[in-house]
Amino acid sequence: MTRQAHEYLTVHELADLLRVKERKVYDLAASGKVPCSRATGKLLFPEAEIRAWMTNRRSGPVGRTDRPKVVLGSHDPLLEWAVRQSRCGLALLLDGSRDGAARFNAGEGLAAGLHVHDAGTNSWNEAFVDGECSGQDAVLLSWAARRRGLVTRPENAGRFKALGDLAGGTVAARQSESGADILLRHLLAGEGISVEDVQFTEPARSEQDAVLAVAEGLADVTLGLEAVAKPFGLAFSALVQERFDILVDRRAYFEEPFQALLAFCRTPALAERAAALGGYDVARLGEVRWRA
Repeated sequence: MTRQAHEYLTVHELADLLRVKERKVYDLAASGKVPCSRATGKLLFPEAEIRAWMTNRRSGPVGRTDRPKVVLGSHDPLLEWAVRQSRCGLALLLDGSRDGAARFNAGEGLAAGLHVHDAGTNSWNEAFVDGECSGQDAVLLSWAARRRGLVTRPENAGRFKALGDLAGGTVAARQSESGADILLRHLLAGEGISVEDVQFTEPARSEQDAVLAVAEGLADVTLGLEAVAKPFGLAFSALVQERFDILVDRRAYFEEPFQALLAFCRTPALAERAAALGGYDVARLGEVRWRA
């Protein structure tokens, strides 16, 4: 059959197009928010009208304001590079995963980078957004898996190999809103180590600032990324592979700036950059991990 023969979408096809669950499609149809037909006894959706609705949101919520073209949340070197290189028109305001989620909920940006570990489920990001952002019309997209561990100067590589070694040095801290701070506290608790037994610096507010504190001798060690340690020639001892995901407003996902970023990320340049930085796995980039 030709594509022209399929002028109508089924519930399953529309759910896949909108990246929502099928029950959400039924809700949209029942509320009259999407054009649909029941002429055949089952729900069908005229594709041309659906795509026009997606573009213009003529049936969308009245008075909705556009989100600023800003990516919020946690600092990721690869994402920062991709936003810049793609010339997608997005700005960055990166001050930690928790800060990004709070600002996203307040409508201060169209996306937020997250890497929040949930100790109860030993999972990344899904439990966090389910609890903090379930009221948002958003989806969680996979960005990358990243290697995180202890970063120290080469002369101290034998001194800081495991979490238990942190009690013997000064640790470059991260702000409480950051995923790195959440993870460190979970890891220390798992080893039976009190944060009171660890000496911390004043919080560094980015991955690079934390590693820079080690490189400049302001701290002995930090829980940092391999990709950031490598350019400074620092020693790295891997502890975990974490997931970094992007929470994005569903409407903004279909608009030009975010689509331009995704298009760039599908080119070989992104994979080549990830390999050059080290510590990244981008094989699942763009997969949907959670839907509101």
